[in-house]
Amino acid sequence: MANKVEICGVNTAKLPVYKDAEMMKMIEAVKGGDKEVREEFIKGNLRLVLSVIQRFNNRGENPDDLFQVGCIGLIKALENFDTSHGVKFSTYAVPMIIGEIRRYLRDNNPIRVSRSLRDTAYKALQAREKLSRELQREPTIAEIAKETEMERADVVLALESIQEPVSLFEPVFHDDGDAIYVMDQVKDTKNTDTRWIENLSLSEAMKKLSPRERHILTMRFFEGKTQMEVAEEISISQAQVSRLEKNALKYMRKYV
Repeated sequence: MANKVEICGVNTAKLPVYKDAEMMKMIEAVKGGDKEVREEFIKGNLRLVLSVIQRFNNRGENPDDLFQVGCIGLIKALENFDTSHGVKFSTYAVPMIIGEIRRYLRDNNPIRVSRSLRDTAYKALQAREKLSRELQREPTIAEIAKETEMERADVVLALESIQEPVSLFEPVFHDDGDAIYVMDQVKDTKNTDTRWIENLSLSEAMKKLSPRERHILTMRFFEGKTQMEVAEEISISQAQVSRLEKNALKYMRKYV
């Protein structure tokens, strides 16, 4: 996709490039109803759409489809852009284009979420788009929560539930050496093969103990009871519990 010159019948190598000052004058003309300038302005910002859709080139989607969806986001950005805020058009347009593409990917997402959660997410997205137009920037979660009168945690949960899935083999960093993939950042450092073998050995060692020793260790280390509580439950002294526990642990260490 990154090297694609023609997309949706548009030769991106021949697209016009306008400076910020020129674009502001064109936007004023568009707001005044000049349809010819509007068409030229959209053509002059198709490179912006192309740069955005390259972020989604690992989603397995047709680049032509994403480009068309991105153009819809570009048009929406132009219609809602307010020059009085003094920000660059690209600063406002990029989140709008990304939002439109994410909406498209979400609607075609094979992972389904509940209707209530989806409705909450749509409500949050509508609030985000409204605040983006008003603030001319991406609103914070707290601002969205206040606008929708929802709890911040509910907004976060809803928005996360409709995110498109990411491949574990998607590269997140690439230097001169090997690439770092999502899998490298989410790997389980606790449930390793070594830990699994250790747990298996402990389980086998527990089976070698007498029923009373096994019962004492279970209460002490799995149920969190004190020696006094164990002694009271099985009707022996605390000293006997301590001795039986020590002998059982000593045997298990040798076995493991």
